Amino acid sequence: MKSVRALKQSLIPLALIFCLSSCQTAQAPLEEYTLARAAMDAARNVQASRHSSGYWNQADQAFRQGQENYRDHNWSKAKEDFLRARTAAEKAENSARLIRQKTGEVL
Repeated sequence: MKSVRALKQSLIPLALIFCLSSCQTAQAPLEEYTLARAAMDAARNVQASRHSSGYWNQADQAFRQGQENYRDHNWSKAKEDFLRARTAAEKAENSARLIRQKTGEVL
């Protein structure tokens, strides 16, 4: 009886370790990366770097930092960076569109 009990006691921690090691704690922020890249492209298309350089620079810096963290598998930091990049790129795009509209530039 002792050997069966000892076997059960040694299998429980082993099973627990196996279960925990199979769980992934964080996923790559692919959606955030994609949305940030789309926002950057949209801002680039309206020449945000020229018309709204402050927001553009914030977006560009956050996006580059996000890419670096993504390559380093620092998913949580990359996600934060991509969210900041997306927000700043959207502001840059909107600001550039408004400025271009006020100055009569064709969009």
